[in-house]
Amino acid sequence: MRGMQLPRPRGPFSEHLFAQLAAPQPSPTPLDATGDILSDEDVQVGLWALYELSYRGFEEVPEDHEWSPALLTTRAEVEAVFEQAVRELTQTAVESALGDQDRVPDQIALVIEGADDPGLATFLHRLATAEQYREFLVHRSVYHLKESDPHAWGIPRLDGAPKVALAELQYDEFGAGRVDRLHSTMFARALAGAGLDPAYGAHVDVVPAATLALNNAMSLFGLHRRLRGALMGHLAAFESTSSLPCRRYSDGAARLGFDARVTDYFDEHVEADAVHEQLASRNICQRLVDQEPRLHRDVLFGAAACLQLDALAGGGMIEAWQQGRSSLLHASQREVA
Repeated sequence: MRGMQLPRPRGPFSEHLFAQLAAPQPSPTPLDATGDILSDEDVQVGLWALYELSYRGFEEVPEDHEWSPALLTTRAEVEAVFEQAVRELTQTAVESALGDQDRVPDQIALVIEGADDPGLATFLHRLATAEQYREFLVHRSVYHLKESDPHAWGIPRLDGAPKVALAELQYDEFGAGRVDRLHSTMFARALAGAGLDPAYGAHVDVVPAATLALNNAMSLFGLHRRLRGALMGHLAAFESTSSLPCRRYSDGAARLGFDARVTDYFDEHVEADAVHEQLASRNICQRLVDQEPRLHRDVLFGAAACLQLDALAGGGMIEAWQQGRSSLLHASQREVA
């Protein structure tokens, strides 16, 4: 089976970087980014490609480039700027939650209550056209075709009760022993049911920076042991805000006449994620903070990052649709002139 191809570059950084990824002996790619890195198409697609070396890689890139010193140097430079931007984005939410409650689940709940909600689930439930719904699936494909993989990196980095709880949660995400119920496989079926390409990475070239940033944050947290608290906080916020939206996504798909492969994926998450919410907030995050109090702030940082980056991506979709345009990129927006 042929592997994934490198994405198209979106500017000078990614153009140079992708050439280095395919080179026998890569050199570092200097970062010269100004402005908001969270909306920088060039930098976000480059960082996404660097992270992808630790997932399934690319056809043109030698497998040992995952540990290339030059590429890791480039990644570290981008990560430092990216992490700082995400911390600044979430600082107010984290400080507010720390000041109002003592228990971690209650603090995560406060982060959730205070997060912006662009109304994506309601829009898809009641108003979206079939084409807009397909665009939503395209955005979500970047994560859901490798669903739970970033959070699985947390398993060897935890111990005791948090480790057991995370393994229990991940067992469900990975199909509970049934290959056909693997959530990434179920999402691939949903894409096919909506008439979209279900191949891994098939839609990366058309999703904007906000969608890539949302995914890059998960990889940042997962690939750095020092950020294991943020990884678990991200998981808790993700699971705690999934059940009700998935019901609306399912109802919206049914309204638009999509077949059972689409609704089946979201129906699976309505009940499962209600259970996972308690596992993640109480049995993972609270017990992790009990074990390692210094990770407390990062748990809330991860939760806030999940919600605020998701709001940026969802808000971009809603804004585009309300203006009567596509939420996806056209070729002229993602290719180097």
